[in-house]
Amino acid sequence: MAEPTKIHTGKIHTEPRMLVGGKLIEADSGRTFDNVNPATEEVIGQVADGSHAEMQRAIDAARRAFDETDWSTDRAFRRHCLLQLQEALEAERDELREELILEVGCPRSTTDGPQLAAPLAHALRYPAELMDTFAWETAFPDTRDYRGVLTSRQVKKEPVGVVGAIVPWNAPFEVTLSKLGQTLATGNTVVLKPAPDTPFNATRIGRLVAEQTDIPAGVVNIVTSSDHLLAEDLSLSPKVDMISFTGSTATGKRIAEKSAPTLKRLFLELGGKSAAIVLDDADLAGAVGAGIGVCSHAGQGCALQTRMLLPRSRYDEGVALLKDLLAAAPYGDPQRPDVMMGPLVSAKQRDRVLGYIEKGVAEGATLALGGGRPAHLPKGWYVEPTLFTDVDNSMTIAQEEIFGPVLCVIPYEDEDDAVRIANDSVYGLSGGVYSGSLERALAVAGRIRTGTLSVQGGNFYAADLPFGGYKHSGLGRQNGVAGFDQYLETKSLAWPAA
Repeated sequence: MAEPTKIHTGKIHTEPRMLVGGKLIEADSGRTFDNVNPATEEVIGQVADGSHAEMQRAIDAARRAFDETDWSTDRAFRRHCLLQLQEALEAERDELREELILEVGCPRSTTDGPQLAAPLAHALRYPAELMDTFAWETAFPDTRDYRGVLTSRQVKKEPVGVVGAIVPWNAPFEVTLSKLGQTLATGNTVVLKPAPDTPFNATRIGRLVAEQTDIPAGVVNIVTSSDHLLAEDLSLSPKVDMISFTGSTATGKRIAEKSAPTLKRLFLELGGKSAAIVLDDADLAGAVGAGIGVCSHAGQGCALQTRMLLPRSRYDEGVALLKDLLAAAPYGDPQRPDVMMGPLVSAKQRDRVLGYIEKGVAEGATLALGGGRPAHLPKGWYVEPTLFTDVDNSMTIAQEEIFGPVLCVIPYEDEDDAVRIANDSVYGLSGGVYSGSLERALAVAGRIRTGTLSVQGGNFYAADLPFGGYKHSGLGRQNGVAGFDQYLETKSLAWPAA
């Protein structure tokens, strides 16, 4: 366990303004809201508190930019602009790193991976490169139609239009950049609503778009607000053609409901309750090492393996290993390079996690480790690494997404039982399979109803691999050709052959 240390509270250059119609603006009302460091509970700055007026202007600007400019058709120019934004972000990498640690509470170590380095390396470059090889137009062989007329045929891909992008707080820069890369590369315009908890990385991008790129006014709009529900304007507006949302399943369902009257296209990357299946022939010490994943960024990850399924014959041995592992997990000040787990993002989220822990105890699970607020960290929204054993898969803690550093360990009888338990969930985002045989692990993986799976510890998240889920884990995919294609309409053309 990390010892208490002085937490960095140094100043960084932050951007308080929104980007609307090509201009960096304050809220009409002059109102701002605080951005709070979850590790210290101290205010790190203010940001414009936008209202329906700014959101409607942003929607109108995006609509005009799509309808009245050649952004949607000039692929070479779009590629040029994406690479300009890439260069501008690279130049501010160090400030971005410090900003993310301060506002997200993510450990410094994660900025060398999923929080910063990985998206900065690929989220814009991959779609920019894909633009050159993607099948924008596909010719089909001439054929005679039902009238006997020889007909030439073609399928074209065209942008959807105006995209409303709604971003969560757990990995805000990664999600924002992934949405922007694919949205812009495919020729759409965008109105982006960042989470109120983590707005500064988005407003920084807005400033760079306005000052360091040739992206036309209105193509990218970023509206900040303390009101989560302001994003609902995007779902309701007939001027918005698509919603791209990453966040909770409950919010995703609400977006689907509000978008239904205008029949919007939806990309919804939602929650998960992923199971790690440790088969009876696995190297147990190595396989249960996956359990420490719930401590990564304090368990605030949708694809984390938060249920671990152990064979009953090796259950006690596995639990002992897990207990030692989680007890040694380094957590505390996210500025420390040796820390893997910082605070929860807010007091609300911390209290939500503690409420689930109380419910787990009340429903009969054994609290084997943690479960409270760490006494050595009096400031910050921390929860101890928590291990529940003797968990039945019907319990609330095994069925609902906690989004905190909580691992549920569930025994199973045989391989079929393990598959049944893993699939007994409304979610289907991810999971893991660990075995002494790759062939066996792959066979079990083929039976799990999820959109992604880690087999033997493999990493399934990359710019060129589609990411998303089955069932209540969402609709559509982020990344890869599949993610690129969902921001495009398909048009079929036919004409008499010459």
